[in-house]
Amino acid sequence: MAPSYKAVVDKARQAFRDGRTRDIEFRRQQLNQLRKMYVENEKTFLEALKSDLRKPHLEAVIFETDFMLKDLDYILSRLDDWVKTKEVPSVVPEDKSYIYHDPYGVVLVMGAWNYPAQLTLIPAAGAIACGNAVVMKPSEVSPATAKVIETLVPKYLDNDCYPVVCGGIPETTELLKERFDYIFYTGSTGVGKIVRDAANKYLTPTTLELGGKSPCYVDSTADMDIAVRRILWGKMFNLGQTCIAPDFVLCNKEVQDTFVQKAKEVLKEWYGDNPAQSPDLCRIVAERHVDRLAGYLNDGKVVVGGKVDKNDKWIEPTILTDVSADSKIMQEEIFGPILPILNVKSHKDVINFVNDREKPLSMYLFSNNDAEVEDILRNVSCGGVTVNDTLHHAASKSSNLRNAQ
Repeated sequence: MAPSYKAVVDKARQAFRDGRTRDIEFRRQQLNQLRKMYVENEKTFLEALKSDLRKPHLEAVIFETDFMLKDLDYILSRLDDWVKTKEVPSVVPEDKSYIYHDPYGVVLVMGAWNYPAQLTLIPAAGAIACGNAVVMKPSEVSPATAKVIETLVPKYLDNDCYPVVCGGIPETTELLKERFDYIFYTGSTGVGKIVRDAANKYLTPTTLELGGKSPCYVDSTADMDIAVRRILWGKMFNLGQTCIAPDFVLCNKEVQDTFVQKAKEVLKEWYGDNPAQSPDLCRIVAERHVDRLAGYLNDGKVVVGGKVDKNDKWIEPTILTDVSADSKIMQEEIFGPILPILNVKSHKDVINFVNDREKPLSMYLFSNNDAEVEDILRNVSCGGVTVNDTLHHAASKSSNLRNAQ
């Protein structure tokens, strides 16, 4: 039977009501402690990430440990300005109006398994900076990293204000029965619906950072040498287990033929004749996800890759052609190293194709036709766009939203 978390949440709420987390110097001290935790335990985090996902060292540093450190430095450098009370114009000339930046209270941060350190600790750092108490729930699907967070956080941060809760579905279900003042969840759409339903009981403000199918359009004006490399880099980073990875490619048949040929050359250059032996590719997080991904291989013609080793949690970098828009692989986020290609005749087809489906989390456009790029940007709504590259829009400082204040 899963434990009750009422005592944990009540203790955090009392610490918040006592004013402990609101104090600016306390926030700064805790954030500096978090920074110290990152610096002193980078090796421990990297070992856990290798255990959970066999993450290559460079990937783990760039998108996990160094990413967390830079985000924290950004917070610390701006904390004083963020918390200032600001006077604003009033409709009544004799009045004075101010904006006070008040924290919500007790925030629940639920992390994800694909970037298990940063997707738990970065939202937590933002919530701490805003003066909240924070309950952290790392993903049980990446157990080694979850254990590191569970072990280290109490050693560096205030235990009453910032508890860590670990466990699987039963524990998460019990935790969501508690009343929070804000919930920040990163993960799948399916679990996102469960979190939303739990939040609805108390009308709890909630941020759901979910995945989706991110299209990648390549036209005949694109520099194919650059396009292929950048699309494959974005797709194979973390072996495709990235929410903003290019999910599928839209292009005409001629571009497709060139893309496939160059992809074969680039993949061999990067990962050799046996990609499974490459030190630069991680692994699928769990065997059930290997099974799910292997099922997609029947939804098109395998023209690159296609090998599967369930025991090694391995799916080879794979490209599919002759894919139907109604196939299963086009109904679900892939979240793996499989790249389907669908044919379109023009950028207008791209606009219609994307708009006929759920809004994508990201979109990538490879083209040197500025007018057509602008036409797509004006007529397609999505979370973010990078033109002639992938993933980089997520590195913009403007995308570092603070949702817990």
